[in-house]
Amino acid sequence: MLPPASDIGVTARPSILSRVIAKLRRAPPSAIFGMIVIAVYITAAIFAPWIAPYGEYQVVSDGPFAPWTEANLLGTDQLGRDFLSRIIFGARNSIGIAFVTTLLAFIVGGFFGIMAATLRGFADQALSRFVDSVMSIPDLIFTLMLLAIFGTSVLNLILIIAILDSTRIFRISRAAAMNVVTLDFVEAAAARGEGLIWRIVHEILPNIMPILISEFGMRFCFVFLSIAALSFLGVGLQPPLAEWGSMVRDNATLINVGDITPLIPAAAIALLTVGINFVADWFLNTSSGFSDEA
Repeated sequence: MLPPASDIGVTARPSILSRVIAKLRRAPPSAIFGMIVIAVYITAAIFAPWIAPYGEYQVVSDGPFAPWTEANLLGTDQLGRDFLSRIIFGARNSIGIAFVTTLLAFIVGGFFGIMAATLRGFADQALSRFVDSVMSIPDLIFTLMLLAIFGTSVLNLILIIAILDSTRIFRISRAAAMNVVTLDFVEAAAARGEGLIWRIVHEILPNIMPILISEFGMRFCFVFLSIAALSFLGVGLQPPLAEWGSMVRDNATLINVGDITPLIPAAAIALLTVGINFVADWFLNTSSGFSDEA
């Protein structure tokens, strides 16, 4: 009969869940604040129809810009719709579309970036020079031009921003993968005949995943702000969809009379951006240590 593990100097390895909980307990107050903010926003986005006192398009006032009352805690907008309800539904539209756009950008940019680092040679140079040429055009001008050509539908907005933003992901993933593709285990996989996709998925991607995850949070903020800016300019999400950028534009006249209502969606944008950056910074600082423990 074998002796207990403790008697032979072998200790049980903690589970992934226990290590995650330990990391969360050591998280700084800024990261905890960011996680709380993100949790509140995600809850509002998922349960918007049950949390909002009124519907997204429901007109609840006979006139525009009704004052704050018990029935309408933040008053109404320019069409008499409940402002609080529009902000809650705006979380679903703004966050949901920004998340899908960022995810698509990472899939496209990450794949081609790792592929360029793996293939090297002519393929790497061709992809890199193409990305450089796209990045040389200012994002806002390029986005406005493409939206004017293809239209301002939600699908076009997602595809255009994702493709343009994937160029940044390409550079990051390529730089990270360059440090991995020359390691022995990757070259051994190539020597035994493993295909390109297998090496990317099983050998390279897991080793650069912490960098990509932390960058995902940062890049989500940029995409989120881009959609809000385009909506503010009138070429982003179109009415009657609730979107925080367009809500600032549509109700900006209230600022002239001292009403801070239009600043509330702007503050919602800023708060989410700060919260995500807090969490992303903390994750980036701890990802290397977590990977070593794993």
